[in-house]
Amino acid sequence: MHADDRELLVAFRQEASKERAFTAIIKKYQEKLYWHVRRMVVDHDDANDVLQNMFIKVWNGLENFREDSQLYTWLYRIATNEALSFLEQQKRKSTVPLDEVAAGLSNKVKADSNFDSNRLEWKLQLAIQQLPEKQRVVFNLRYFDEMPYQQMSQVLDTSEGALKASYHHAAKKIEDFLRNH
Repeated sequence: MHADDRELLVAFRQEASKERAFTAIIKKYQEKLYWHVRRMVVDHDDANDVLQNMFIKVWNGLENFREDSQLYTWLYRIATNEALSFLEQQKRKSTVPLDEVAAGLSNKVKADSNFDSNRLEWKLQLAIQQLPEKQRVVFNLRYFDEMPYQQMSQVLDTSEGALKASYHHAAKKIEDFLRNH
């Protein structure tokens, strides 16, 4: 664990410095976590809601954090689970079939005021939204966050081999999408 993370955890566990330490943790990781969540849920407001719920869970659970993984890994795991729970709730609220939920995410990408279907990064976002949920998460963590498979394995509680296979399948589907659209 990074020395500054360890210091923040020590400070968090002391009543006098608890809030200041938590604020420092948020400042340190908020942007990375926001973009991780945003790539999963697409919408800015949804990402903020998920992040807010995630930080409430962190506040409530940080005292019991056992430090058997990096703080960063633990935060990513909570953020990932919150985003997946959010997406699951969206599916349950919606009476539309699963493939239409993916289309809804694609429509959110297209609704962005900066959307330009001729630009590669927008085509990539559309391609990512076509992936099954697990492949989308694995692709985002590996491609955008450059997370090593070992760390991803801790975040997602899945074997490295399964993650490599998911990433390979996702990359192939994205490549096919980009070629055909």
